[in-house]
Amino acid sequence: MNINSTLFLQAVVFAILVWFTMKFVWPPITKALDERAQKIADGLAAADKAKSELSSANKRVEAELATSRTETAARLADADRRGQGIIEEAKARAVEEANKIIAAAQAEAGQQTVKAREALREQVALLAVKGAEQILRKEVNAGVHADLLSRLKTEL
Repeated sequence: MNINSTLFLQAVVFAILVWFTMKFVWPPITKALDERAQKIADGLAAADKAKSELSSANKRVEAELATSRTETAARLADADRRGQGIIEEAKARAVEEANKIIAAAQAEAGQQTVKAREALREQVALLAVKGAEQILRKEVNAGVHADLLSRLKTEL
């Protein structure tokens, strides 16, 4: 064999190999590569879509949190106002009750003062009668001198 014929034969075999590869091997490989590129592009698009959805979800969450914070602050302020109102009402009731107790105590003290004065008048009248008995050296009849004793009580 001649080198030229070997070289020519190798060129023909190479050309057949190139034609076979272009006809039968290359299209499935390009198809697989195209499908792979499409899957990657779809994945990237889905990732971008998920990223934007996550961003909008985060914004909604932040808005809900802000709403709940303001609502919570309003409820706390309302509860504080109610608490202050209850405290003020309890203070007013306590002051009113204290005033009633003071008034009752003053009335009772006044009644006891009157009773004490009456008892003191009775005792002074008895002492005056005993003193008069001592001075006159005779018994003073309370029944006979009732008018005199009642005038003495009113004067005291």
